[in-house]
This record gives sequence, C-alpha cells and structure tokens, in this order.
Amino acid sequence: MRNILVTGGAGFIGTNFVYYWLAKYPEDHVVVLDALTYAGNRENLTEAETNPKFKFVHGNILDQPLVESLLKNHKIDTLVHFAAESHVDRSIHGPDEFINTNIVGTHTLLKTAKKVWLDENPRPHRFHHISTDEVYGSLKPDDPPFAENTPYAPNSPYAASKASSDHLVRAYHETYGLQTSISNCSNNYGPYQFPEKLIPLIITNILNGKPLPVYGDGRQIRDWLYVDDHNLGVDLILEKGNAGEIYNIGGNNEWTNIDIVKTICNLIHERVSRNKDLLKRYPNCTSAKGNHPQTLITHVTDRLGHDRRYAINAEKISSGLGYSPAQSFETGIRKTLEWFLDKEDWWRRIMDGSYSKWIAVNYDDPK
Repeated sequence: MRNILVTGGAGFIGTNFVYYWLAKYPEDHVVVLDALTYAGNRENLTEAETNPKFKFVHGNILDQPLVESLLKNHKIDTLVHFAAESHVDRSIHGPDEFINTNIVGTHTLLKTAKKVWLDENPRPHRFHHISTDEVYGSLKPDDPPFAENTPYAPNSPYAASKASSDHLVRAYHETYGLQTSISNCSNNYGPYQFPEKLIPLIITNILNGKPLPVYGDGRQIRDWLYVDDHNLGVDLILEKGNAGEIYNIGGNNEWTNIDIVKTICNLIHERVSRNKDLLKRYPNCTSAKGNHPQTLITHVTDRLGHDRRYAINAEKISSGLGYSPAQSFETGIRKTLEWFLDKEDWWRRIMDGSYSKWIAVNYDDPK
C-alpha cells in the first residue's frame, strides 16, 4: 500500500492520474495538493471526493511548512509532481510565474522531501517528476526522435523552466541520494483538458461556431499521447523503474497541427450532422447550419520561438518496463470528443469564467 501525494492533481493530467490510480490501486491513499490557479478545477475531482482513501488540500507547492506537514501527517512515501505552469503562450508574455512555480516550486518540494525522507526519518520513498519533451528543443523533419540522452535545448520560457526543474531533480538524486525519477512526455490530450490547448480549443470553437486559429502554416509536428497512456507510463516507472532514471513517454503518433484540426472538423461534422439531439444542443455549430467546420480554419501569425517538430523515442520504457500505449490517435481522439460532447456544462463554465466562481463558493478549503 502506498500513500501518494499528487501535486497539481486538480489540473488536466493530474485529475486523470488520480482517477487512474484510485481505480487500479484501491488500497492506496491519495492526497492532492493544488493551488487552484486558473487551470486547476476542484470540480474535476468531485467523484474522487466520495472515496475515503482520497483527500484534497488547497495549497501551494511553494508553501514549505504545508508540504512538510502533508508528508509527515499522511505518511507520504510517493510524491508525483504534476504541478506546473504549462502554456507556452502564457510563458512568452508572462514568464515570471513559470520561473516561480516550475523552478522554485519544484525546489521547495525537493528540499522538503529531503528533510522528511532523508534527514529526519530515513525511509523508502520515491519522488517522481513530470516533465515535457519541450526541454529537448525542436527537431528537423528527418531528425531522429528525442531520446533520454538528447541534449537539452529549450526554446521558450516554459521549456526552460521545466528543463531547470529537471536538473534540480537529478541533482537531488546525485548529491543527496533522494530517490527520484523523471518522465518527459509528448503532447497529452483527453478528458478535463483546459480549453486553451489545441484539441479542446478546436472542439469547443467548432461547437460554438467560432474561428479555428492555426499558427502559421500549421505544419508543426507533435507526437500525441492519450492522457491515460501517459498515466500508464508513470505507473510502470513507479512500479518497476529505477531511481535516478529518466524515461520518455510517447504515443507514437506524429501529426501536423493542421491535420489534427482537419481531423477534428471531420469527426464533429460526421457526429453532429447525423444526430438530431446534438444539432439541437449546438445550434451555432457550423455543421448545424449545413456547412463544414473546416470553413472556420483561420491561419494566424506564428508565435515566437515556435518549435517545428517534437517526437519521442519511447524505446527505453517500452523495452525496459513493458510500456505500450493502448490508444492510437484515431481511437483516443474519438474518446476525447465524446467526453467533451457529454460534458458541455464543464467546458462552458470554464469558457465563460463562471467555474472559478463555482470553486470559490463551493470548494474554498482552508489549509
């Protein structure tokens, strides 16, 4: 039985990890620490709240006394660190928060874990850090995918902040012996993803009949990973991975952004135009008006420092730990679309800003 602290557990990937873990390991205790910034939503965890093995704590990873009390009071032996500012555009226009949360916040967790797990009462433990393929920089069309030994070359303030936190995690293992591991994942998608990201933005904009912004020519290439395939990879690392190691988790799904957008357009048109209930629920959807959603595609000025291609070589985790993604992009995107069609109330509250008020009224938890 484990006692797990999940930082950022009310965000997109963290939420899915909590549900994955509670379902697979019902004897484990799971504590979520989340500051509920704009992309964290305690409503995501409503179903988990009914589980006696689950606890939510509203707080910040920068609050060292709080983190220390959680590690001690809940006898935490495993920390899975998702909490991060993660949107590249926001990092370009306001990098300070990324430096503070992603670097200083990670260091706060590391030094607190060292104090509790090594200095005061040595015990078996694992600190697992969730990182990104963006720390490796950008690939040319014919370059081999990123491997764990690819040199770091971050191109945005977000990527630089994650690269810095990766180095801190490694340093705490090499210097102090803290039992750490790192996973660098490709682009995640799936349920609960905040609608500023590409896939949920395209889905919700189509349903609302709004333009579909595509940076530049849209030929940027990403490796797409269904969120529970990511969680499977983290699970395997915690179960069988070695401390001090880095594992790349990829989906083996390289797609250009423009092809992603067109695929979603086709799927929604196919789904909505043939369903009377959906036609009634989404009257502003282009398909409800007899037009194809691809007419909404709008090419906009490319963003600064936009990496051209990411791709993950997942051979290490595949051959070493038996990892294999369960979802192709075709199956994963259909599951994701169905979730967003079913959860209209969830994403509309986010898009009109009312969900943050809902959290404040219903889930304002003192430390």
